[in-house]
Amino acid sequence: MTRPDLIERLAAAQAERARQDLLRRLRKVEAVDGTRIQIDGKTLVNFASNDYLGLAQHPALQAALIRAAKQWGVGATAAHLLGGHREEHEALEDKLASWTRRKCALLFSTGTMANLGAIQALLGDNDVCVQDKLNHACLIDGARLSGAALKRYVHADVAGAKRQLESNADSAALLATDGVFSMDGDVAPLADLATLCKTQQATLMVDDAHGLGVLGAEGAGSLIEAGLQQGDAPVLMATLGKALGVGGAFVAGSKALTDGLVQFARTHIYTTAMPPALAAAASAAVDIARFEDWRRAKLHRLVAHFRHGASERGIELLDSRTPIQPVLIGASRAALIGAQRLEADGYFVPAIRPPTVAQGKARLRVTFSALHEEADVEKLLNALARAIAQARRAMKKER
Repeated sequence: MTRPDLIERLAAAQAERARQDLLRRLRKVEAVDGTRIQIDGKTLVNFASNDYLGLAQHPALQAALIRAAKQWGVGATAAHLLGGHREEHEALEDKLASWTRRKCALLFSTGTMANLGAIQALLGDNDVCVQDKLNHACLIDGARLSGAALKRYVHADVAGAKRQLESNADSAALLATDGVFSMDGDVAPLADLATLCKTQQATLMVDDAHGLGVLGAEGAGSLIEAGLQQGDAPVLMATLGKALGVGGAFVAGSKALTDGLVQFARTHIYTTAMPPALAAAASAAVDIARFEDWRRAKLHRLVAHFRHGASERGIELLDSRTPIQPVLIGASRAALIGAQRLEADGYFVPAIRPPTVAQGKARLRVTFSALHEEADVEKLLNALARAIAQARRAMKKER
């Protein structure tokens, strides 16, 4: 018997990705100053960050982190259930629940861990999980690991979601969707999905990683913007590393939900708690995100400016009103060329290629921060027009 060598197989798969212009690579960021980053000794304007409200380097967050680190040290040293749960965690959970209009919240170390833990705790082998085809990978992975039947519907197609639920009418059902889709930047039809779940007796779960802090009254997220309450969408997940600029995640809902997750969410039970200092920084971030409305207002102005300027220049954008503004390119090679030209002009806008997005849907994913200025947007638009033109010329030559 001759078994395949797993490392050799992995290397072959990597070589195939390189051949198709799909190879990913890590790049070290050498310095950060607001929206400016340094890579390979060159300062670039960063249009790839999820720091939507510009809080990652805010002095109030830094001060809160240092204060808590002096009190607790730099690590929690144990899982939440084994002595790692500190007053900083509990205070943050209470604050997140209040902000999102939920009864309770429970912290997780990452968004992926929150989704995996919640879905596996809720679902079992005889259940069904219905999901949008453009959901984040960790929602899909959570359903697969739970043992439930995973059924997917065409992006934002409520009728398609209904057909999937109706085809499994006798099973307990969870319908999971992103609130804001991370690669397209559009918002899910949450009100219609909530209505569907009520009629189908399914539970609605919303991953609002990219909506929290950006959408809704006080930045409380896409569910608040849609006018939905806890009973309409019983399971809310959101992260602390996007608009809040810190790290970690939480699941919010009823006390029955969070109590159950403490018992059955393996990614909460069997991992070290997030550092108390990070929880303190996130708590400071919530206060700023919730009450400094000018950050959201400026963000929306920048997005409107960008979309108007793109239209004037004939730059094709996907339909998004959020800080995620994808510039559709098509071919992976063309997207790489565009990203390289932008970097040469002083802008960091990485190419997004399959398998992150579908074949033929490669793009330049532009994201905005409240720290950007109108002048940054205008210069980016001009650089984008040049980059796209260069990519088109290069593709014609290669044919």
